Formats: sequence, C-alpha cells, structure tokens
Amino acid sequence: MSQELQRIFMGEQDPLFLAEILFRTCIIYFYTLALMRWIGGRSIAQLSIVEFLLVIAIGSAVGDSLFYPDVPLIPAMLAILLVVLANKLVDLAIMQSSRLTRFFEGSPQVVVIEGRVDRHKIRSRGIGEHELYMKLRDKGVDDLSQVLLAVLETNGTVSVLVRSRSEVPAKGLYQPPALPEAELAGAAGITGSASR
Repeated sequence: MSQELQRIFMGEQDPLFLAEILFRTCIIYFYTLALMRWIGGRSIAQLSIVEFLLVIAIGSAVGDSLFYPDVPLIPAMLAILLVVLANKLVDLAIMQSSRLTRFFEGSPQVVVIEGRVDRHKIRSRGIGEHELYMKLRDKGVDDLSQVLLAVLETNGTVSVLVRSRSEVPAKGLYQPPALPEAELAGAAGITGSASR
C-alpha cells in the first residue's frame, strides 16, 4: 500500500527530486519574471491577442522545465528567450505598420451609437448583448440612451462616451436599460426591503 501511495504521489521519482523542483522553479520563475518585466507586463484584461499568445507559449516552456527531470534548464531558458524575442519583433513590426497592427491585434469596433447597439458587430467580435451590458454597467451606464458612443477595444474592454445627465433623453428611448427589466424589478425589491 505504501509503495502504491509513493507511486501515486511521487511517480518513479526519488523524494530528493522535490528539492530539484524547488531549485528549478526558483531559477525559471525569476528568469521569466525578468523577461516579462523587460517586455512590459499588463493585467490579463489588457492583454492583446499577441500578448496572450506570449503568455501561453511561455507557460508551456516554463511548465515543462519545472517538473520533468529530463528537460534541462538551459534549453528551456533558451526557448523562453526565443519566444520573448519573437514577441519583441512582432511588437516592433506592429509599431511600424498599421496594417500589421490590424492583422495581429484587430481593430476597435464602434458597437453603440446614440444608444443603439450594433448587434452584428458585437456578434462578429464574439460577445453577446448581456456581456456588452455588463461592460457598460461597469462604466456606470444604466440606460443605453446615455451612450453617445461605445467602442469595443482590441483588448476586450469598452470605451464609452456618455451624454451629460441634462442631455439624456427619456429613459429607455432607444433600447432597454443596460440592466434587463426583470433584474431591475428584482433589484428595486431588494433595495426597497433593505431601506425599511
């Protein structure tokens, strides 16, 4: 039984391999951290497609070198460096050409104009109306009639140009509010009972 547990938890590895994993993890972690700082890190919500691909490629190279004793560190570090250098070359190409920028990162799409949602554009970008509404609520929009212009950026965020409160037409003039009616009614019931 103890040999079976040994095989399940450690495989065929000697328990001393745990110390090697710790050593490998420290080396690869700080090496990768230095490279990521060099290329300039952003939060996940701000990653472009190219940067997201970079994270996946580095993750693959890092993961193998941490756990497999037959993967030497120097080739793994070289693979990570090559991925980062390839990303730097793509970044330079993107800075030099708007055509390459559109190819690698796409272009921003205007998805709401004057309170009207362009359903075709949001579908072509792979998001639904409810996700768009969530992004608008996150920007403080509670009725689409407030929105002069909303742009779905290439990193998935939404930039919103809203009307001032005095310019907002009657509620719900163009579209239902960003929060669906049933949810608004439920929220009104909750806030009403909480204030009693």
